[in-house]
Amino acid sequence: MDILIEELEGSLWVVALEEGKIQGLEVDPSLEEVRWGSIYWAKVTKIDSALDAAFLDLDGFNTGIIYNKDIRKRTKDNKIVKGGAKAIGKTLNPGDMIAVQAKSAYLKKESDDYARIETKTPQMSMDITIQGRYVIYCVMMNKNRISMRIREKALRKQLLSMLDEMENIDGCILRASAVYTQTDILKREGDILKEAWSKMQQYLEGNEAQLIMLGSDAVQRTLSDHSDKIINRIEVVTMNHYKHAEGWCFIFAPDLVTKIIPIEIDNATEDLALFHYRDIIGQIEELFQSYILLSGGGNIIIQETAALTVIDVNKSAHKGSHLSINIEAAIEIARQIRLRNIGGIIVIDFLRLQNKKEAEKLKIALEKEIMLDPCTVQIHGHTSTGLMELTRKRKTLPLQDRFSGMFE
Repeated sequence: MDILIEELEGSLWVVALEEGKIQGLEVDPSLEEVRWGSIYWAKVTKIDSALDAAFLDLDGFNTGIIYNKDIRKRTKDNKIVKGGAKAIGKTLNPGDMIAVQAKSAYLKKESDDYARIETKTPQMSMDITIQGRYVIYCVMMNKNRISMRIREKALRKQLLSMLDEMENIDGCILRASAVYTQTDILKREGDILKEAWSKMQQYLEGNEAQLIMLGSDAVQRTLSDHSDKIINRIEVVTMNHYKHAEGWCFIFAPDLVTKIIPIEIDNATEDLALFHYRDIIGQIEELFQSYILLSGGGNIIIQETAALTVIDVNKSAHKGSHLSINIEAAIEIARQIRLRNIGGIIVIDFLRLQNKKEAEKLKIALEKEIMLDPCTVQIHGHTSTGLMELTRKRKTLPLQDRFSGMFE
């Protein structure tokens, strides 16, 4: 797998490329004011009893909201108490200062006359986590555990034995990629993340709301999300991108430092010059289209609405069985959902299958591809009308929302 780092109009773009095909795309928009995963020392400004939530001043400029279910408190005997048992107004008061982390992003948009258009208020949580390459450190967790996304019993058993060897580290979640890693490397990373939180404590005081730590950027998210893959090259065209990748790799992925390769090309300072050089602009443009052709004689139509995303699978040629076209479509749909960063309810209208055995083969194929997604995706089965229903909990904003109209 190759990782390509580029820029477009001040936005950071990172692509994971495998055998010439895009398998991962992360973008940090230049207009993003609140990034997913960012940690703030925030001030409670208002309690909303109707919402059972509190509004927060994040940094003197941006406002966040925290719902009661996302409240966390540590008692004197080191127990973690979750919110929800009593009204939020009995836990928080205006003027209180709390450490929170962004569960969603805030993107400033500008119209033609540069007037500011507000998006949804970003959600916050006191359940703070700090992500590494193989380990996630959870501030409000006393025990170590394994990611819930890992379902294989043999894999979970192996990771549990590795957890037992991680002495003096509490509150860590092992990611799936940790199974291929030596225990001392995992312990080292856990120590680094725990120390990072310890050093933040000096900033978690006073009455001034402020940003404490930015959430993982596009480079960091891509390298950590693909840490179970063999990364051959990390290609950059500017020294800034080289130093940026080198800084994270030096701490969390020393084995990748030598894989960072400066590429010398003509017009290197132009936006997306590396993507043009690697001939992947066409693949990116396709992510902004609703119609996708399949090589096996079918096609996919993706329609996003405010409430849900509807995906229709069609047979456009007199070749290939319904099952073969559906399986090819399932693999591509999982990829498109991941790259477009589609979230919420997703309904898929596959071609009609002959029996339950074929339906089970289709479900297995879809589940296998979904496991490649760094976000949590759940298959809820078929509706009464035969549609396949999924839900996906995304971390960052959907691709279309960030760059609407750019490739139209």
